[in-house]
Amino acid sequence: MHSPPTVEFTDFTRIDIRVGTVVRAERNASARKPALTVWIDFGAALGEKKSSAQLTRHYTPEDLVGRQVAAVVNFPPRQIGKILSQVLMLGFPDADGEVVLVAPDHPVPDGGRLF
Repeated sequence: MHSPPTVEFTDFTRIDIRVGTVVRAERNASARKPALTVWIDFGAALGEKKSSAQLTRHYTPEDLVGRQVAAVVNFPPRQIGKILSQVLMLGFPDADGEVVLVAPDHPVPDGGRLF
């Protein structure tokens, strides 16, 4: 088993991971693999951001609305089909490699930064 490389704490602090609430979601018909386009409200400081993610195994658009999620907000935007994905939603793979989203287990204010 290979150990991941060691990083400095300052490396971790450069990645801006925030919590937000999903306000809208729909299927991303222009993605090559089944995906959803998700609009997330990160509060007053960051506003609403869009993400395209391959979440269709465990989530429907209706399941996501109102749910809090964690996302990296300071990666460069990435074109996914016709959608410009502005943030990277975070998740872990299930036993089949499908995404299970990371979320707080209690409600927290939108825009809060992971520490």
